Amino acid sequence: MRTVLLTGFEPFGGERVNPSWQAVSLLGERQPLSGVDIRVAVLPCAFDTSLDALRAAVTEHSPELVICTGQAGGRHAVTPERVAVNLDDARIPDNAGSQPVDVPVVEGGPAAYFTSLPVKASVAAMRAAGVPAAVSYTAGTFVCNHVFYGLMHLLATELPGVRGGFVHVPYTPEQLADAPSMSVATIAEGLAALVRTCLDTVEDLSVPAGTLH
Repeated sequence: MRTVLLTGFEPFGGERVNPSWQAVSLLGERQPLSGVDIRVAVLPCAFDTSLDALRAAVTEHSPELVICTGQAGGRHAVTPERVAVNLDDARIPDNAGSQPVDVPVVEGGPAAYFTSLPVKASVAAMRAAGVPAAVSYTAGTFVCNHVFYGLMHLLATELPGVRGGFVHVPYTPEQLADAPSMSVATIAEGLAALVRTCLDTVEDLSVPAGTLH
């Protein structure tokens, strides 16, 4: 049995739900992948405590693959992130009232980390499953990027045999009727395809997936 850890965030910014946690919770309940034990954890949307919660979950479950997820309102697709930057620059306060501006996630850490997930192959697999998907090149500078960078730093410095990355998901229809959205079930289906691809794929596809701006 192969163990995978999926994380999602608690609601933030006045929202009642967070689709990242809804989707990974659903996968944890249904366990849709043969031979894969999906463990899940909810992270606080807070700079000061999110990485402690992530570390605790990784320690508890000892996964071979860690995929953190978060909400990206306004996006039309499930978007695996390619790069995390060593920067916290919060436009709004987090759930604990903290609003760091222009400070590093890890003092003295590298400027950035690339994901160790096969993001292009994962996008292809999600699209083949009928789930809109695209590679993203910015995870923002809020708690999502903070967790993404913190995860990659943890793996690089303490758990080099473990692969990991971050995936953003759209709003759900219940959140905003006039914004791009996706059902929790569809998000979960996309994440399941992504997990399977990440477990089965070491070398990513060499196909264009860049952006012009």
